[in-house]
Amino acid sequence: MKIYTKTGDDGQTGLFGGARVSKASPRVEAYGTIDELNAAIGVARAAGVGEELDVLLSAIQSELFNLGAELATVPGKEALLKIPLLDEQEIAKLEAAIDVSEAALPPLKNFILPAGTPAAASLHLARTICRRAERALVGLPEAEGARTELKIYLNRLSDLLFSLARQVNLRAGVEDDPWSQRSVPAIP
Repeated sequence: MKIYTKTGDDGQTGLFGGARVSKASPRVEAYGTIDELNAAIGVARAAGVGEELDVLLSAIQSELFNLGAELATVPGKEALLKIPLLDEQEIAKLEAAIDVSEAALPPLKNFILPAGTPAAASLHLARTICRRAERALVGLPEAEGARTELKIYLNRLSDLLFSLARQVNLRAGVEDDPWSQRSVPAIP
């Protein structure tokens, strides 16, 4: 089977369930951003987050695949997917992971810059992509709207990614880089 189909050469793509839509549609933008988020998490995993976090992030990547598949389906035909749709159970797992991660971290006293180890910086990047994906879901027209659970899932996931970035830095002995209103230093 060839990787190219040529069916999208006119700027249209097919949703699961039969409809054809513009590749510029808000729905395609939303599930494309989910795909980008999934890839960013893969970059963080490749940068080395440790075995325990790697297992967690791998599970999240699978859940994001399900989320993207749901969005790539004609609204009302999600049952055709025959995959588990995200629900309160996955949200609760994210909340539990946040609680575990936060318990090991010093309390935040300032905003921090998205920096540190390559793995932590990658998690910060994934967090920002997650926030964009959440905005894309919230912005879907009412008729194409995403389930509330998907919006909540992404909101919790962005919090988890932030906490995990801090955790990865802490484990590596890298302190949070606090934001300050300092000016750009002079270049020698």
